[in-house]
Formats: sequence, C-alpha cells, structure tokens
Amino acid sequence: MSAEVNPTTLMKQQVGKAASDRVQSGSIVGLGTGSTTAYAIQYIGERLKSGELKDIVGIPTSFQAEVLARQYGIPLTTLDVVDHIDIAIDGADEVDPQLNLIKGGGAAHTREKIVDCLAEQFIVVVDSSKLVDKLGSVFAVPVEVLPLAYAPVMRAIEKLGGKPELRMGVKKAGPVITDQGNMVIDAKFDNIDDPAGLEKTLNNIPGVLENGLFVGVTNLVLVGEVIDGKPNVREIS
Repeated sequence: MSAEVNPTTLMKQQVGKAASDRVQSGSIVGLGTGSTTAYAIQYIGERLKSGELKDIVGIPTSFQAEVLARQYGIPLTTLDVVDHIDIAIDGADEVDPQLNLIKGGGAAHTREKIVDCLAEQFIVVVDSSKLVDKLGSVFAVPVEVLPLAYAPVMRAIEKLGGKPELRMGVKKAGPVITDQGNMVIDAKFDNIDDPAGLEKTLNNIPGVLENGLFVGVTNLVLVGEVIDGKPNVREIS
C-alpha cells in the first residue's frame, strides 16, 4: 500500500499542474523557483516526455530551477539567445489584492524579476496562506546587495523606516550568498502603502541590485487551497 500523500503536498502538485497545463507547444518558458513551481517544472517535463508538448525551451531563474529542468528533460536557453518569453511560472511569498507580490524567500528574486517581467504572461502559483490584504503583513522585503555596500544600505533602509537584517545561512556559518554572489538584506516595513514607490526607492540606493517587490507584473494567480481535506485550485486575475 502506498503512503498517503498529505493534502498540502497534493494541493501544491495540483497548482503546479494547473500552471503547466497553460504552457503551449513552441513556447519559451520562464521557470521559477520554489516548492510549488518545482511541481510545475516536473509536469512540463512529463508533458514533453509524453509528446503532448513540443518545442519548449526553458529559462531558469535560479540554480535550483536549472537543476530541476535538466532532471525533467526540459531544454534550456539563455536571455542572450531569445528575444521574448511567452510565459513564466513562479511562486510568491505574499500576494496582495492588486496582484502585487513580495518574492525572494529563496533569494532568487533578482533573476526572477528579470525573467518574470519579460514574460508576455506571468503566472503566480501559491497556496492561500500567501494571500494578504497588504504587502509586508508577514514577510520582509528581500533586498539583494553588493557585499561591499551592505552596511550603508542597511543604514539607508533604517532611514526609510525599515528594520533591516542581513540574511544568514542555515547549516552554513555566515550570510546567504545569492546565485550572483551577493548578499540579501531582509527589510521589514510595518506599512507598505505604496509598493511601487518603495520598489523604486530601494532600487535607487547605491549598492542595491534588486528588491523583492513585484508591482504590476502578474497576469494570473493560481491559488491552492485545501477545502474539507480536498485540494482545490482557484484563479485570481
């Protein structure tokens, strides 16, 4: 007898599958980072293998996405080869009612923003715990910063009213280092009234590469929920 898959895992799988079903043959696909997106990558690979999908190339947003894509047989390309991205699938740490996001829990938000903003359609896959009334309710805003600038950037964030913290590694002594070789400052703001303004302000601090506020980029959110013990996928557009 096979082990029972818990409803949360089942729900993440269904959301990933719902996103992968929107990928059409001949597409250039942005492959996001995180546990739910990992299932989307798996299902895209399975659709390719079965012949249901043809002529797909992926653009990974992180080392994790690249490894998964190779594992599931998705051919990869780079941004210097293609001139557009048809569809990108990615997760989020928070989603507000205007479909603005906080991303970067996995420290991949810089590459994610480049890929997701280039996509003609950007689909976000989340579970319902990620839906918030206002950005910053739960998560801090991740800010990728050049290592030499982390101290002045932290002071600048404090002047903006944020509480900055250098993200430290788990099972690693010292700070988290991104795929680009930079550090991440998690900036907690009590109130983000103007996500678009804060996104620009943070990016204008010298030494900041990119932050995790994604404003006006999302076309569709697929929300996984467990209702009466059964997984369900709801769309918000």
